[in-house]
Amino acid sequence: TFDQIQYFIAIAECNTYFDAAEELNLAAALSKQIIKLEKELGVALLDRSRRKASLTPAGETFYQDALALRRQYEI
Repeated sequence: TFDQIQYFIAIAECNTYFDAAEELNLAAALSKQIIKLEKELGVALLDRSRRKASLTPAGETFYQDALALRRQYEI
């Protein structure tokens, strides 16, 4: 969904789920939505092995596509 794309962009720009959730005024739903998005796409978008959420190579590509989609949606 477009909401999932917005959530992913927020995490990519904030680098942590916590900061992104605060920015979006969301709680635990953010993590669940991103996991759902990854399952729908069949690819890991974020590396969760460290305290920060960093983009995987697929996540980098999707981030650029997500930004383009958001720009088109806002027109």
